[in-house]
Amino acid sequence: MPEEKNNAANPAPRPTPEAEEIYLRWIAYLDDEFSRHHKPHLRAEIVREQLHQLYLSAPGGAKLNFTLTTELPTNILQLSLDPRNSTLAAEYDPGVDLKKYAERKPLIWFWQMFDRSPVGLNLWLGFRFRAMLARHIFEHIGNNVSLYPGIEFTFGYNLTLEDDCTILPGTVLDDRRPLRIEKGTTVSAQSSQLSRP
Repeated sequence: MPEEKNNAANPAPRPTPEAEEIYLRWIAYLDDEFSRHHKPHLRAEIVREQLHQLYLSAPGGAKLNFTLTTELPTNILQLSLDPRNSTLAAEYDPGVDLKKYAERKPLIWFWQMFDRSPVGLNLWLGFRFRAMLARHIFEHIGNNVSLYPGIEFTFGYNLTLEDDCTILPGTVLDDRRPLRIEKGTTVSAQSSQLSRP
């Protein structure tokens, strides 16, 4: 997560203490859940429930009514919040390691859907949320890494981000082969030279 840089002239922006406590408690809860549960179906259940609450402000699990045509769009939204009902580009890539990717797919879906939700533009929360997910998706993530909204990567499991890296919005990281972002590097959508071991 990004280091807080405080100085009298320009203090680091932050939410209210109450909001900060809730944000950090939510991230710690998710980190614990994803650390304890590695099976794709368990991770998918956690993600589905969290997205249901973020998007629909209600716990998931209610039985869907598939018989009413008027409820089809609602059914589609609810079904699509479950990573098991959505397909991602990496799943069509012939070079994907399906076993490695299956464990990470629910978390990648969570990342993408978080970024597209109203809370995804909250940078303070987003930096911490994405860094937490990156610890479960990437090969390695260092300290003080800033991950902005709208970042894309191919598989995730071939990525190494060293300390003090910043990945700016709109960046696409092609990690079909191992990709290392060296310490202190800032990567933008226009970057062309990245390190491969």
